[in-house]
Amino acid sequence: MQPLLVKDIRQLLKGTLVKGSENWQVRDAIYYNRHEHTKRYSLLFVSRDDTINWDAINKKWPSLVISDKPDSELKMALPNTTVIQVDSLVQSYWKFIEYYRGLFQIPVVTITGTCGKTTTKDMIKHILSKDQNVQASESSKNEPRRSLPYLMGIDEKTDAAVFEHGLGNSGNIKHQCMIYQPTIGIITTIGVHHLDGCGNLEGYIKAKAEIVDGVKKGGTLILNADDENTKKVPLHSFKGKIIYFGTDMKADFRASAMKFANNGMEFLLHVSNRTYEAFIPGYGEHQVFNALAALAAVNEMGMDIEEGISRLSTYKNMVRHLEFANGFGGSTIIDDTWTNNPTSVEAALKVLDSLGEGKNVILVLGDINRLGNFEKKYHREIGTLVAKRNIHTLITIGSKAEEIARQARQDGSKANIYMFQDVKGLKEVLEPILDNKAILLIKGPMSSRSMIDFANSLKMT
Repeated sequence: MQPLLVKDIRQLLKGTLVKGSENWQVRDAIYYNRHEHTKRYSLLFVSRDDTINWDAINKKWPSLVISDKPDSELKMALPNTTVIQVDSLVQSYWKFIEYYRGLFQIPVVTITGTCGKTTTKDMIKHILSKDQNVQASESSKNEPRRSLPYLMGIDEKTDAAVFEHGLGNSGNIKHQCMIYQPTIGIITTIGVHHLDGCGNLEGYIKAKAEIVDGVKKGGTLILNADDENTKKVPLHSFKGKIIYFGTDMKADFRASAMKFANNGMEFLLHVSNRTYEAFIPGYGEHQVFNALAALAAVNEMGMDIEEGISRLSTYKNMVRHLEFANGFGGSTIIDDTWTNNPTSVEAALKVLDSLGEGKNVILVLGDINRLGNFEKKYHREIGTLVAKRNIHTLITIGSKAEEIARQARQDGSKANIYMFQDVKGLKEVLEPILDNKAILLIKGPMSSRSMIDFANSLKMT
């Protein structure tokens, strides 16, 4: 965080100094009881309804408390704590965010999508970080409550920022955009997820579309030209620039001639009547789409396309994202236990269509969560996708995933099908069929520690 003088903060918020000194600088800002107070020189927004542990705050001296609590309670602060009283904490909180974000005239990219947002975010960071100081969200930790700390990570040395949006319910992306105020917004793809928080697919698309109004005036939207659900996002209110990526002939960043290569994908990139040869580590056409979105973003930020392509070729693919490893008995293990939704399952199956040719394909699929009332429908649809393929063995883990197995069997799959409630006993089924002709994809929810650990147990280290 860029240091701010307490006196200047008080004047900004039109607050009243209740206790302590205002002649020192704040170096961090949190919302009390939402974020952990670990640093000295911190500003804490404290709600009227919060119970304050003054002793704990005082130990992280000096601390600044901003609150709309009554005088009688605020005067209980201990000597190392400065207290400013405001009329409305909510208004003060947003006024502070607006002011702090306004200190930095830098490109800020935010990304949403059912799949690919973490990868695209990391690609952009990788490309820029060679010669820029980039602030970014950590891994896929994208919940709205993390947005304030991520914003505070921007300081006078920051050249650019890139964050991904979390979506559990409608309104989440709108809230985060109010904090980040992105200059560039990206929608990677819109599949099916979080229907329990958005009601249905239409509600989910509407929630994703909140990024359209969240991009700053005159900013840029980067959209997937091939994605049918993204085409349903209303754009009439958007007053900035729109860039499309995909394989569609109308795409501004268009890929063609995609093919599997050594440890990644080769493709041709077409931009403004020019064609470039490109490579991205990681398998699957979806990985090319992530690369297109990342290249479009950095080019919009001023980077030469050829330079972006060169830097992208050294990107290191994320762990547990279709991560290939040598497995037991000479088999190939594909660990895709990072996340689990219908869109990512379909993408993984397409990778197997190419790399599993001539091999004994083994699928281990876990429950897909957060599908609300559509849980059975989408598990069954995956079962149908599996039945269309030449699968040697299908194993499902969990009661929800049983629907995949039942539907695959009903649709005439010739696979050997097993249903487990957990990973116990799974190794006994797999070990006899894991050999140099076997390729095994294991895919489950990131909440399933047991599936993650089991995937690791199959790898030869």
